[in-house]
Amino acid sequence: MSELRLVSPATVSLYDARPFFEKALAYGVQNAIIDHHKLDAICADAPKGMVQIARYFGTEYLRPKLEVAKHRLVNLVSLYLEVASAGDLRLAAESLRDHSFLSHSKGGSDLLRRLIAMPQNSHFGMHERSGFTDAQIPVLAEWSLKNLAAYQAEFARRSAATQMMETAIWLAGQLGMGVAELEEAAPDSEAVIRTALLTLATGGTEMPDWVAFEKMVTAPRKKNTAKKKAASGFDGFIVMPKNLPAHCTAMLEAVRQSVISDLPKIFDGTVSARKLFDQTPAFMGRYFWVESGLSEVDQHDRAASQAWHKATGGHCDDGSLLTLFLCIAAGATRKTLLTEKSATTLIRKIRKTGLKPDLASQYMAHHAPAQHRQDYARLWREFVEEAQSTLQSDLDYTLTDALALLRRECHVT
Repeated sequence: MSELRLVSPATVSLYDARPFFEKALAYGVQNAIIDHHKLDAICADAPKGMVQIARYFGTEYLRPKLEVAKHRLVNLVSLYLEVASAGDLRLAAESLRDHSFLSHSKGGSDLLRRLIAMPQNSHFGMHERSGFTDAQIPVLAEWSLKNLAAYQAEFARRSAATQMMETAIWLAGQLGMGVAELEEAAPDSEAVIRTALLTLATGGTEMPDWVAFEKMVTAPRKKNTAKKKAASGFDGFIVMPKNLPAHCTAMLEAVRQSVISDLPKIFDGTVSARKLFDQTPAFMGRYFWVESGLSEVDQHDRAASQAWHKATGGHCDDGSLLTLFLCIAAGATRKTLLTEKSATTLIRKIRKTGLKPDLASQYMAHHAPAQHRQDYARLWREFVEEAQSTLQSDLDYTLTDALALLRRECHVT
């Protein structure tokens, strides 16, 4: 409803708090855009839409659910109208005139489904390219009651993450690394972009492993590049790639500036490359290199096979290792990071085909660094003793206990 707001002692402002659908409908009637036939059609469609929405999100047989469905219906129609018309009441009224009421509800739902399917951040390990799924219906239920401002803010945030990932994919492709490899390695998009820019600036032609990355950042130190560039600035050292897609330009320029600001530290020979990139908090995860057993991965007397480093992605924390061991024991795809959806799938697989802890024990015996095998074996043994009964329980129908366990002990996002 409309509300009167006191702006100052001498003025009064009218604030219209009605849903955008209601404002567009009133405008259409007042300006002879919408006739009584269309009003009758809307009145006939509205109850059908309420029942459909109530059924989709639960049940249509409870009055409170129908009341919530009514709010969702109006909200979805309002969202679609306001986005499609950019807030123009005449355009919105004409849309109501020319199209069915339920098509507008579907339009709002489609906007939210696309939003929910977009990446929430730019990390390749935290987004599954599966579009909207039934598992996300509860999320859709929440968003169907939110306003346009919330939708616009979230859309802007997720669009930025999507654009960052697209820029990383394009740059990695220029250096011979495909999307599947990026998804398997699961780096952050900004780290990929920074490394790609640095690689292109130093004449590289492919995404580097650690050995190549270390050479890439230490070679300029030996040539006193830092001293030479300090006088004129580093801006000309990191340049924008040719043939860059136009929609990636602004995003890439922002990351390019961040690389330029890193160069004095990167080219400073007083700190070793390993210490800078792998032990300095501000630089950890900031750049990306391809994990390879052929690289000199560790300068602290640790060595591991190519299969081990490919499987762990260089991670050695308990959560990542337990996630990997559990996937192996379940006969599933090896991962060190699970989404809620993949964790649920893993539990169901375990309950269907069983868990074989010996498979993980054998794997670490063959591939884990020798000096850590005993610790890893104990970590895994203690986890299995605590978790196996919960993971395979037939009483946990909703998987609540099993998922809580994985969130606590493994890596689940």
